[in-house]
This record gives sequence, structure tokens and C-alpha cells, in this order.
Amino acid sequence: MSFADWKHISRHTKQSFGKLGKTHPKMLEAYATLDQAAAAESLDVKTRELIAIAVSITTRCESCIAVHTEKALAAGATESEIAGALATAISLNAGAAYAYALRALESVEAHQG
Repeated sequence: MSFADWKHISRHTKQSFGKLGKTHPKMLEAYATLDQAAAAESLDVKTRELIAIAVSITTRCESCIAVHTEKALAAGATESEIAGALATAISLNAGAAYAYALRALESVEAHQG
């Protein structure tokens, strides 16, 4: 089994953002504005990064996982706190699957009736 080189993914993502910023500066400015808007709200950096990690796994974004775990650790998050954020994301994904399973059963009932 091979594991991803998370430090390389993080560096590559940051380099790619820099390249995008040079060739398409308005795109990067728009993205930075979103990040600044999130930072202006009342959540502290560590909490925002824990949320970002949870969202990263639900959206299956490896670049996001790499960058936001690095940022969360830099903001003082512990492995236990990160695990808690991941457990919350796993639970919500399971809950969403359960809710959509109910919709599928409704579809079965509608097609049978």
C-alpha cells in the first residue's frame, strides 16, 4: 500500500495557486476575497480549519486535505481535534446517505403503487 505524499501535495497546490494567480489574477483575487470574508466572521482560525478538513473529506478534495491539515496543525489543532472533525463529517455523510435511502424507498413505493 502506498500513501500520498501530503507535504508534496500541499506544496504543489500552493505553487499551482501562485501560477493561476499570475495567469488569471482576477480568479485568484475572487477566491482570496471568499477566504477573507470567512476570516472576517467570528470563528477562530483553528475552528475554520477543522471545518475545512471535514468539508475536504466530504468533497473528496486531496489538495484541500493537504493544505487544511497543515493549516489546522499550524493553528494549534491536535490530532484528537482533527479526528473529531473527521468523525463529524463521517457521521453527516452517513446521515445524508440514510436520508437519501428514505427517498429511494419513497421512489420504490411510488413505482409500485
